[in-house]
Amino acid sequence: MLTLALDTATPRSSCALLSGEELLGERETKAIAVLAAADELLAEAGFSAADLDKIVCGTGPGSFTGIRIGLAVARGLALALDLPLAGVSTLAALQAGAPGCLPVIDGSRKEVFSLIEGRPTVTRPEDLEPAPGTLCVGDGAVRYRAVLEAAGADIPPDASELHLVRARFHARLATEFGPADLVEPLYLRIPDAEKALER
Repeated sequence: MLTLALDTATPRSSCALLSGEELLGERETKAIAVLAAADELLAEAGFSAADLDKIVCGTGPGSFTGIRIGLAVARGLALALDLPLAGVSTLAALQAGAPGCLPVIDGSRKEVFSLIEGRPTVTRPEDLEPAPGTLCVGDGAVRYRAVLEAAGADIPPDASELHLVRARFHARLATEFGPADLVEPLYLRIPDAEKALER
């Protein structure tokens, strides 16, 4: 089973190609270049999009625009190729890269996306209460290192691979595949544009 997985919810996006559980290739990219990166992965492995069996997409939380780009690419491919699509939380995939960690994604607006009691949430970094020694990973953990370390968390060095969202984990976590239009984004808050309209 040939699986293409992608996540564009964070500034450093990722796409991966897997055959069963075997990782054939993975690319770090920008959200706007994720389709080209996926095409390059397929070509390097000797495949084309027509050889794909399923697609997995990160659903966020993260950048509103990034999530929309990734979901549009994944849905477009799934519909064009008549393939099943699965959505996987970006937080879950980040956590899979460092089991037992607390994933922390920069949410802008002096907020982070993380897990509280296992549920995705948006909060101020000061309001996270990691147990002493908890490993925190993600670009939010890097940005708010001082706050989280003061709370007793352990943050790997800024350049650590643990801070990156890797699409390979999306593919390995995906279990529920179905029609492309059933995969929904996980925003956790309304977009800035909608907030502006409410004023």
